[in-house]
Amino acid sequence: MITLKNVILRRSAKKLLDGATVNLNPGEKVGLVGRNGAGKSSLFALFNGSLHEDDGDFYVPKQWRMAQVAQDMPETDESATDFVVGGDTRLTELRTTLAAIEDAYEANPEDADIGMELAHAYTDLADAGEHDAVPRAQALILGLGFKSHELDGPVNSFSGGWRMRLQLARALMCPSDLLLLDEPTNHLDLDALVWLEAWLQKYAGTMIVISHDREFLDAVTNVTLHIANAQLTRYGGNYSAFETLRAEQMALQQTAFSKQQDKIAHLQKFIDRFKAKASKAKQAQSRVKALERMEKVAPLLAEADFTFEFKEPGNIPNPMLSITHASFGYEIEDAEPKTILRGVSRSVLAGQRIGILGANGQGKSTLVKTIAREMGALAGEVTEGKGLNIGYFAQQELDVLRPQDNPLEHMVRMARELGSAVKESTGEQALRGFLGSFNFSGDMVKQPVGTMSGGEKARLVLAMMVWQRPNLLLLDEPTNHLDLATREALAVALNEFEGTLMLVSHDRALLRSVCDEFWLVGRGVVTDFDGDLDDYQRYLLDEAKRQREEAKIAVREAESATAAAAAAPPAKASAQDRQQRSDQLKPIKREIAQVDERLAAAGTERTALEARLAQPLPSAEIAEAGKRLKALNDEIGRLEERWLALSDQLEALVA
Repeated sequence: MITLKNVILRRSAKKLLDGATVNLNPGEKVGLVGRNGAGKSSLFALFNGSLHEDDGDFYVPKQWRMAQVAQDMPETDESATDFVVGGDTRLTELRTTLAAIEDAYEANPEDADIGMELAHAYTDLADAGEHDAVPRAQALILGLGFKSHELDGPVNSFSGGWRMRLQLARALMCPSDLLLLDEPTNHLDLDALVWLEAWLQKYAGTMIVISHDREFLDAVTNVTLHIANAQLTRYGGNYSAFETLRAEQMALQQTAFSKQQDKIAHLQKFIDRFKAKASKAKQAQSRVKALERMEKVAPLLAEADFTFEFKEPGNIPNPMLSITHASFGYEIEDAEPKTILRGVSRSVLAGQRIGILGANGQGKSTLVKTIAREMGALAGEVTEGKGLNIGYFAQQELDVLRPQDNPLEHMVRMARELGSAVKESTGEQALRGFLGSFNFSGDMVKQPVGTMSGGEKARLVLAMMVWQRPNLLLLDEPTNHLDLATREALAVALNEFEGTLMLVSHDRALLRSVCDEFWLVGRGVVTDFDGDLDDYQRYLLDEAKRQREEAKIAVREAESATAAAAAAPPAKASAQDRQQRSDQLKPIKREIAQVDERLAAAGTERTALEARLAQPLPSAEIAEAGKRLKALNDEIGRLEERWLALSDQLEALVA
């Protein structure tokens, strides 16, 4: 059990916890929530031992093993598989111990005590899962979205987001009693997120997770810790249960509640408006449910200190744009273009609210970038409606902000570049006031963007987008750096937006609450997805199963083709050529047969030794059996490598 009793926690002069008392039981899955700056990361630091309480008592069982995702970017040429296997700290420790004992045993094989240590080391290594460490690691890597051909790729060959996925896999590989996860979904797309949820639901230890993804929290947690005003409160249930309970508590506080009436009325206005528009389609019904939840917890949403709204567009063309027989992809210098999507013919109409679904790498961002004019279509036409004004939030948008410039400078430069018919809207005072509505008040408007948090940068990008009064919003993962309160503010603003919306996001709560229909990007095409997000999650699981089956079939077909090629030499070969080829093939086939025979014998002996080691034996016999088992494993590894090399030679000769 983890126990906090009257804990006081400070960071510099700020008191983050004041008399916090809470218990977390073994096996509980805990969501840690609170506004940015409330102290979530500091409390995490208390849990992992990098920060200590200033007063009170904090206790974690000493025997508990802890795992967490390293936040540093891994820099190594180690393969992805080996890197993740290294996350199993127990296995690594036992391998090191075994190597030291083996050295001692080689030097003094008659020492019975060393023999006993060696026997125990072999047993411990087997118990720790030495035999299936690689398959376990690779299952984690593949589950997080990597392809099978990337398993042996060097860690350094992957981009930053994929390296952070490897850090997550490495943490999951570690045997643990306490798992700490800080924003684990930030670098995941929806298919990897669904897989991670399923994995965490089976995790047997205690888990504490910080996340701004409400549906992820609902899926994997059964306890919620809320940190606010230096107080830590435990709620039984997932995030939705916490939200409902807290809203009820706030509603009982009549004084605070009365101050929120204007905000609640504002929320209620668009709830009623959009519920009235909803059809009986599954997607719309899903959205109605999300709006009903917002209605239910209106007091909690109204508590948020940040809300914003999109200005009414100046005009709304219809259709917004039309795509005809288009191919989308990338131009490559001195090479053929790389086509990602083909035969795209779609229309985007005024008022549509489209969620764009698809696995990572299928072309979602390519589609959005092309519509946003960031890249051109490789073929076909993209025809824009007259007066189309696009507001584009790109995944990398935060990176292209100028770190040395402040928010006011960004706004002034954008206003000058775009021009404005209303001069007073571009004056410094007007722009300061506008930034203030996005929580950039006082000196913050002069703070260099490079010193700001990811959430503050995202708010600035939203402010710049709102100021442009777009009639088509293209949002590519807009919530990556937003906390829960700001995500709710974004959902409210998008639901009130009068224009057209196209959204790529792994935040299912946002997709449910703002989208009425879905497009599916996959297998090189763009199609309508006839279903809701629950259907899409089932589709992802079925698609993963289909890909596994296709991979198995491909392996079997390759093996059959190799066998057929070996059995059938080219028909036009001369007798001399056939004799020469036969002379080359004979020694290779003979050695393959010998290797097969030895592999079978070694496998039989290994099985017998493993069974023998499971029985009570004198220490000397256990040591000798363990030593022989290690030698057999090494030999089997060498034989398998030789078999593969010979097979390659055989395939080359019969090709």
